[in-house]
Amino acid sequence: MLDPRLLAAFVAVVETGSFTQAAERLHLTQSTISQQLGRLEDVVGRSLIDRAARPVQATVAGERLLGYARRILALQDEAQASLAHNPGVTSIRIGLPEDIVTGPMAQAFADFSRSHRQVRLDVTTGLSRDLTRRYRTGEFDIVIVKEDTPSPDCSALFPEALAWFEAADAPQEWTDPLPLVAFPQGGLYRDAMFQRIERQRRSWYVAFAGSSLQSVVVAVEAGLGLSLLPVSTASGRRLRGYEAFGDEPDIVVSLYAWEQSGSIADLADRMKAALAERFNELSNG
Repeated sequence: MLDPRLLAAFVAVVETGSFTQAAERLHLTQSTISQQLGRLEDVVGRSLIDRAARPVQATVAGERLLGYARRILALQDEAQASLAHNPGVTSIRIGLPEDIVTGPMAQAFADFSRSHRQVRLDVTTGLSRDLTRRYRTGEFDIVIVKEDTPSPDCSALFPEALAWFEAADAPQEWTDPLPLVAFPQGGLYRDAMFQRIERQRRSWYVAFAGSSLQSVVVAVEAGLGLSLLPVSTASGRRLRGYEAFGDEPDIVVSLYAWEQSGSIADLADRMKAALAERFNELSNG
């Protein structure tokens, strides 16, 4: 391996044509420059400088090495500059439901990143109960979840309306058993759906299970069955409310963060503001 310090001495001697001037450029003594050049020549097994020439100049082997030496030194400078800025060296781990990744939330992430270039945002979407479990075991620094009742350490909460939906062109009456479109086991809405239908004393079966909100909504639009969904998801979709079951109680969208100061707290505050904007728009709409 070629030592960049030795290469720097070699390049300085060639470019200045003088051991003295090379020493001045690198803030070293002339003897140190001579020693470094001699060590480099020992490593490559070639004479690199014609010391008898005035000014001194590269030998044929030195000319061949010169371009490589300059490139190696340039790459070293580039690497040091990159590390000096430290972009993306610290991670903030975030968990949130898929439908919370809205335009305002993405803008909150972007604004934070512009003022905290050293931080990388690692975002995971998933089901609220799984996100809660992973937050409690320390896998996330910040989490947004949907739940029936928030925990005492909740940093912010917002009520979210739920309703039953069917396809816009669904039949006027569904035959028994009722086909349902649901999330997988452990999904928050799934349990609430089953409990409500059983209170209605209706028979049912799961016609379609999807692991994402998008897949569930599309399945309802296609007429695969009924589903309990956030009211906000119906906007602009080929859905209509299913009135037979009446109103559903709201759930809570909660934000949790392990730290109350520093960059994590700053990001949590921006995420709270994005949630507030989202739910204000829904209530005013």
